This record gives sequence, C-alpha cells and structure tokens, in this order.
Amino acid sequence: MTRLHVLPLLAAMGSLALASQDAFQSKCVEFGAQIDIPNVKVNFAEFVQGGTNLSLADNPPSCGRSNQAVPVDLCRVAMAVSTSNSSEITLEAWFPREYKGRFLSTGNGGISGCIQYYDLAYTAQLGFATVGANNGHNGTSGKPFYRQPEVIEDYAYRSVHTGVVIGKELTKQFYEEGFDKSYYLGCSTGGRQGWKSVQKYPNDFDGVVAGAPAIGLVNLFSWSAHFYPITGSPTSDTFLSPAEWKIVHEEIIRQCDAIDGAEDGIIEDTDLCHPVLETLTCDPSASSKTSCLTSAQVNTAQQVLSPFYGINGTLLYPRMQPGSEILAAPIMYSGAPFQYSQDWYRYVVYNNPAWSGANFTVKDAAVALRQNPYNIQTWDGDISSFKNGGGKILHYHGLQDQLISSDNSKLYYSHVSKTMKLPPNKLDEFYRFFPISGMAHCGDGDGAYGIGQGASTYAGTDPEDNVLMAMVRWVEEGKAPETVRGTKFSDGPGSEVEYKRRHCRWPRRNVFKGPGNYTDENAWQCV
Repeated sequence: MTRLHVLPLLAAMGSLALASQDAFQSKCVEFGAQIDIPNVKVNFAEFVQGGTNLSLADNPPSCGRSNQAVPVDLCRVAMAVSTSNSSEITLEAWFPREYKGRFLSTGNGGISGCIQYYDLAYTAQLGFATVGANNGHNGTSGKPFYRQPEVIEDYAYRSVHTGVVIGKELTKQFYEEGFDKSYYLGCSTGGRQGWKSVQKYPNDFDGVVAGAPAIGLVNLFSWSAHFYPITGSPTSDTFLSPAEWKIVHEEIIRQCDAIDGAEDGIIEDTDLCHPVLETLTCDPSASSKTSCLTSAQVNTAQQVLSPFYGINGTLLYPRMQPGSEILAAPIMYSGAPFQYSQDWYRYVVYNNPAWSGANFTVKDAAVALRQNPYNIQTWDGDISSFKNGGGKILHYHGLQDQLISSDNSKLYYSHVSKTMKLPPNKLDEFYRFFPISGMAHCGDGDGAYGIGQGASTYAGTDPEDNVLMAMVRWVEEGKAPETVRGTKFSDGPGSEVEYKRRHCRWPRRNVFKGPGNYTDENAWQCV
C-alpha cells in the first residue's frame, strides 16, 4: 500500500480508541441480513476498524493484492449480483463512519476483473459511500470472455452501471440522510468506464473524474498490437533494447524540452514536439557506436511515434506521444505481443485461443472495429444529455503515458467539440480536459503528477491539489477548476515535495515566463 498522508492516519489512530462495540458497528453487522434487493446475494457485512490491514484472501492472485490498508472506520458489504442468466458481478460497498453525504463509484483497469480496493479505501477515507465491482469476471486474463457475450457486456458497461444502481439503493438504506450528490473516479479502463457512463447513463453521476481513458478501446487494442510487427523480436535488427530506447528518449528531450521555455526534463506540450530522429543514425566511420542507432532502428522509432492508419487510410489511433519511451519500452516495445491486445483478439474477436499477436495486421484491426461489441469503443461525441442534466466531467491525461497515448484524449475532445458544435469556452461549462505534463499512466512519471486521483498521488484535500475534491467543489459550489495543480514528490506521497506546477486546461498550454526557477509554479503561464 502506498503511504497515505499523515493527517488521515491521525484520524484513523483516533478511531482505534473507540470502544469495541458501538451503534455504527451494530448497524453494520445487522445490515447484511436486512438487504433485500432482487438479484443481490449478500456474502457478508463486516465492520472494519480504521488502521486495519485488511486481508483479501478471496482476491484473485493475478490482481496482485492480498491485503489493503484501511485508514478509517467503515462498514464493508460484499455481494454477488446477477446481471443475466449466465453472468454476475462481485460488488463491494464501503460505508465510512465519517460520512460526508456523497456517493461514489470506482472503476477498473486493463481487461481485468479486479476490484480496486485501494480506490475504495482512498474514497472512503474522504467520506464517500463507495462501491467497486470486478467488471464481471475474476483476474487479469481475457479468458473469461471466451464464448461468453454476457461477460463481455458486463465489461463493456454493465458492471459499473449495475454497481451504481445497487450502491445508491444501499447507501439510502444504510444512511438515514441518503446521499446528496453522486460521483465517479477512475483511470485507464476506469476512465473509459466513466466516459461510458456519461454517454450511456447520463443520470448516473453529477460529477465524473476520468483519467487516461481507454476510449476508442477496440482501436486501442489494435494500436497496442501493432507495435510488435514494427519492433520484431529481441533478435531482430529492427528491435531496440530499453537502453537504446533511453538513447531515443534523451534525444527527444534534447530537441523538445526547451520549447516551453524551461529545461526541466519535461515536455509541457507534446503537440509541439516533432523530433528528427535521423540525428541518432550511427556515423559509419565513427569508432564508438554506443550512443547511436542503426538506420533500421531509427526507422522503428519513427514508426512507433507515428499515427496508426487502417486499411483504407483512415486514422485508427494517433501516435504515441514523445517523451514516454523509457517507460513504454519494457511494456509496449518488449519484443513480444502485448498481452491485453492478444487476449482481446483471442477471446473476443476470433474466439480462437491459439491466435497469436505475432500475426497481427491492419486487416485484423478492421475485423475488430466492425465487431465493436456493445459499442465498447466508447466514442460517442454527443454528450448533451449529460450536459443538460447538469453533469460535470473532469478529464485528465498524463503527457508521459506509456500505455494509452494522450493524443487520443485530445482527439476525443475535438470529436465532442465538432459533434456538439461547441467551442472550448462553451465546453468549459461542463467538460474540462487537463493534459498533465510529466505524468505517466494514471500516475508516476518525471513531473508534477500528484493531482490527488488516488492514494498514490495524494497531496492533500485542497481542491487545487486534488481532482476529486475539485470536482466536488465544481458540482456543489459551482466553482470550476481553472487549473489542476500537480505535486512533484521526491519519492511518492508523504516524501519531500520538490515542486508544484499548475497544469492548464485544454486547449491552453503551459509556458515558462520566469522570473526565477522552473520549480516556481508562479513562473509558468497558461497561454
């Protein structure tokens, strides 16, 4: 568990002093037997004391989490909920003692069926009645999709929506005051799930925080699959090792870092970065060739950083944004087919467990896109129903994302603008997009990535530093975020803060104006 900020833990320590049995505990233990909702089977309801390191013995091993630190007193309710005659979700609701009158749903990641317990703990700590589900299957493999369309439907949209419907009803039953507002927090697949809710169930949430969304999902799987045919295996002359990708990265930073006015190792606006990679080609007469590449390798790097087009020349997915090379190398350019993509094609597109990503071509991408089960692409541009209902959406994406190109979020923003025929100042009324420089996939990275989107990026509850609380302020007080302030930690939350930086809302970009050092947040300006 990533270190939490000291203040919530102090609250948790206070909770430990409470008597072993009290009204909240009794209510929790009795609550499970009182639940009577169609298709819901309660597995257990238990009181969890703040400060507990909760054992997750039933969590699938591939989810990689056997326990979860729980910082505050809460009531944990675990359920199985039927979604069809042949499918169900595992759903958990966490009800904190120190409840703030707000409901929230969390999301998932990748193609996984893993409840994100760290998000349940984080949002319950902030006073939300919180739910999380397993996306309709267990573990991180795509095998449960094989010849199981109902499971695919759960993954596409139904798991989150079912959890929201059940979770809201349980929240009203557990707390006498019910809830005032409903929120969503998710990143990656969770970001896509947030957008699917906006598009398909516009009344589910008052406020949605969607990070690095896996929208355009079918094309994302195809884009991820297309890297292996470019790089080849580690024995191919087109392959680059992680050390060689580091050479590419350093050259990209050399060419693009100072465009924003500051040499800080961060590219503030990747749209302005179009590196000339021929500069890396080894001089045939040079005696040392340790910091250069072959022409074949330069061509590989150029292809990796190029848009992905379909068989008829239409854009399927934008380029991988420059600056992500070191982080992407061991995952996307590893010399093996990308596992999530291979699973999607094996168990959904072709129903052939023997299909290999080594054989991928753009013809496969066309087959997958025509299929698009349950409109899982999540690319609807008309979100007027969400707008008309008063909903707000805060969309963010790291500009150093190694798994989902941040260029795709910009593409979607443009798609919404064109579809709804609205300029940015009108979209700002309900939809704001923040590119986060120096943030990798959903967190980490070389820059000020700590924007409060989870426990691992926590820098306090001030709405200026916390995207979830910024959304709460927008929904409940009408004050929309002008910028999102990120924190650069020396070693994660709780460690020394190296600097803070205000990230601009799209289509503005950050420029260093001075005076002073780039670590001074006031020396930057959104233009």
